[in-house]
Order: sequence, then C-alpha cells, then structure tokens
Amino acid sequence: MISFEGLYIIYFICAILFIFAIKGLTSPKTAQSGNYLAIIGMLIASFVTILVLPSRNDFGILLSVLIAGLSGTIWANKIKITNLPQMVALLNGFGGLSSLLIGLAQIFQQNTQKIDSSLGIVVSSIAFSGSLIAFLKLQNTYKLPKLPYFNFLNLILFFCIIAVWFEFSVSKNIYMIYVLLGLSLAFGATITMPILGADMPIVIAILNACSGFAASFIGFALTNIALIITGSLVGASGSILSVAMTKAMNKNLISIFFKTQNNAQNKALSQKIAKTGSPADAAYLMKNADKVIIVPGYGMAASGAQYALKNMTSVLQNKYHVQIKFAIHPVAGRMPGHMNVLLAEAKVEYDDVYTLEQINPEFETADVAYVIGANDIVNPSAKTDSSSPLYGMPILEASKAKTVFVVKRSLNAGYSGLENELFYAPNTLMLYGDAKTVTQEIISML
Repeated sequence: MISFEGLYIIYFICAILFIFAIKGLTSPKTAQSGNYLAIIGMLIASFVTILVLPSRNDFGILLSVLIAGLSGTIWANKIKITNLPQMVALLNGFGGLSSLLIGLAQIFQQNTQKIDSSLGIVVSSIAFSGSLIAFLKLQNTYKLPKLPYFNFLNLILFFCIIAVWFEFSVSKNIYMIYVLLGLSLAFGATITMPILGADMPIVIAILNACSGFAASFIGFALTNIALIITGSLVGASGSILSVAMTKAMNKNLISIFFKTQNNAQNKALSQKIAKTGSPADAAYLMKNADKVIIVPGYGMAASGAQYALKNMTSVLQNKYHVQIKFAIHPVAGRMPGHMNVLLAEAKVEYDDVYTLEQINPEFETADVAYVIGANDIVNPSAKTDSSSPLYGMPILEASKAKTVFVVKRSLNAGYSGLENELFYAPNTLMLYGDAKTVTQEIISML
C-alpha cells in the first residue's frame, strides 16, 4: 500500500515528466521524445491512482482503460493527417467530458456544493460542447444557424451562469447543478458557433486551455496534486498559445468571440486578370534560381502534397544546388503547428523551416516563392487595405519575391471571404490544379 507521502512524491515525479514533455513539444526535433515522456507520466499517474482508491472495481477500470486505449490507437492510426485538427478538437472535448463527469460524481457523492467542483463543471462543460461544435465545423458537417443577436445571447448566458453558480454555491439546493450544467453546455456551443474557419486554430487553443483549467479545478476538489499540476500546465500553455496566435493575426479574443466579422469580398479585384503559368515554367525558373521559398497552406494538407513537395526540394537541392527555405505562418492550416506536423511527417529538414519573423526579410532576395495551397496568409491587402478584415494581420510577404507561383484549384477566396490581391500581382503566375499533381508535374520537368 502506498503511503500518502509516497503518493505525493510519485505525483510530483509525474508532474516533472509532464513539464519536460511540454518542453519537448516546442520543437519538431524533440516532439516525439516529449510525447513519450507524457505517455510514461500518464501511465504512472493512472496506475498509482488506481492502487490508492479506497474501493474499486479493478476489472471494470482495467476493461475501460483497455477499450479506450485500443479505440484511441486504432483511430489515431487510421485518421488522415488532414483530419488531425478534428481529432484534436474531439479529444479535447473528451478531456472536458471526463472532468465534467468527475465533478458531478464528486458533488452528488459528497452531497455538497463545493466551489471548486462547480467551477470545474462550468469550465469543462464549455470545453466539451465548444469542442464538439469546433469538430463539426472543421468536419464541414455543421452549418452556421441563422440565429440573430449571437453576441446578446452569449452575454445573457454568461451572466446567467454567474448568477446560477453563485446561487448554487450558497444555497442548499444541490440540484441547481443541473441548471448550471445546461447553461454552461449551451454557452460553450453558442460562443463557438459564429466563429469563422480562419479563427479555428485560436478557438482550439482556448478550448484546450479550458479543459486544462477544468482538470485543475477538479484536482482541487479531489485533493489530487497530479490533476492540479497537469491541469495548470495545460491551461497555462493553451492560454499562452492563444495569446501568441491572436497577436500573429493582429486580433484579440473579444473581436473573435463577440464581434460580427465582415465577410464582404473585394469586388474590384474580380475584374482583374490573373496570369497563368505552367509546371514547365515553374521547373525552369526554380532550377535556375539561387533561392526558392516555399509557403505551404491548407491546400497542401488537403491534397497530401507534402511528400511530393519534399521530393521536389530534394531534386532542387541535390541536382541544381538551389537554396530551399520553408515559410510557416503561425495560423496556416486548421490548428496550431499544422504545417509543421505535415512537413515533419514528410521528413523535411528542420533547419529548412522558418517562422514568419525569420523568413519575411528574405523574400526580397528570393528568386521564386512557391505558394502551395495558401491564401489569406499571403494576401497583401492585410498591409495595404485599411478597410479589409485582414488589415493589420502579419502575413508572409511572398509578393516581394521576383516570381511567385501560386498553386490553387481556382481563384476562390480564402476563409476570410476576401479575394487575394497576390493572384493578380504582375510577378505572380497561377498554377491551377491539385497541389500534389502540380508538384509532381514539376518534379517530372526537373
């Protein structure tokens, strides 16, 4: 039997493993080892917790762990890399659901209105329902309902949650928790419904932070130091990531959650003509270039073009001695680090991948910018048009390269709803088609 002091020491060791795991996840080079540390820490914490339970159903617990573990393993191995954001959103929702169920069990088992348990229930409910809506939106199976006054509805729900939580905390009516639960679930859904696809990476980070803080609140209710520390780590890291991403988009959380966003397209641009290039043009200019900068976006993920892109860069580097650099925008794709994950999967060298701040000064000296499946993150109107919803958002300044090749299926607008000025720039050539197919054609020309 493990003593109380021994339990705390083991939990503390697990917390240290989690801290080093998060540190490992800050770089693609150490991400795999970081994941392994997190797995080891979680296994130790879970096993020790089972051992110290005063009364337990060992068979039921182990069977549940086995079923959940096998389900997660099968799902993670089968899911397409393009659907990774949906998986992250859904798993985050499961984390919120687990905290929610533990909080409810704690309240009804002890028949008490504990502040930490009720706070955990509120935050975990928001994380759960918000993550489900995020999943459906990313999966394109959810259509935005035409409900008016979203901001007003969300504010009403917010103040109702505060009022009911206060009433629950001071009253003897323990069943008020159901009202609090319903309001919190509704708020999590309605606050996420109006958010546009371009802002989904930020929303996922915020919901991830919510699930972490919920676990921390539940940890206080259970006097479980492992939950307190790990929940705080997840909550803090998710919050920091949210702030970093809002700054990268020149936005703030209030504008994302509570303001109506303008989807009006710039009709003047549609009268212009975009010049069309060919894979042969791209191959000729690239093999004769000194420096090529590649800008990947969600279109690369949708077509699974990362492997073809890796092959193209290998040919350019090894056969033609061209300097290749990858430019990664903080919000490219559908979740934080989406492009980094794809490039790492294709074994692109870490030293060839650069952040927005690092790479922007180099576009002026680049012979070719190869924009593959990206749109809003290279739209010059973010710097030139003060009436644009993108105005002020830092972009990758691909337009400054001598020649820009844009690989897209069409001239359709990005998630912002705006046409892209880059498509009509005098130094831009459009390569229409599937990103993977076009890149493979360039490889054959090379």
